Amino acid sequence: MTTDESRGSLRRLLHRLTASEAEIEAQELRRESAESGGTPAHQCNRGQVVSVAGRLRTVVYTPRTNLPTLEADLYDGTDVVTLVWLGRRHIAGIEPGRHLTARGRVAVRDDRKVIYNPYYELESPK
Repeated sequence: MTTDESRGSLRRLLHRLTASEAEIEAQELRRESAESGGTPAHQCNRGQVVSVAGRLRTVVYTPRTNLPTLEADLYDGTDVVTLVWLGRRHIAGIEPGRHLTARGRVAVRDDRKVIYNPYYELESPK
């Protein structure tokens, strides 16, 4: 191992020891998203068809008289994309903490990135 390599590995070790839990989680999610071939959420723009991978932070059912919705915030370590299923009250496997990959066209609602009725693949629970 060269001196530069040993300095780099020492720097990474020190960063892991001093980083907060949230920073470490974000790094792991960014790595996992990149490995799955997902587009980083912070690079998603309105109108793009994207594939994003990450962990569901929140899942909320919003009852409405005309059209109920199920909304889930997907975090990939860079930003959040809200997944919205129109007319759904519950979807098996869509729960906080679950990892998944979602595909669809990005819209912007209330300054938030949203994918309506995304195609999704649940990852096996770890």
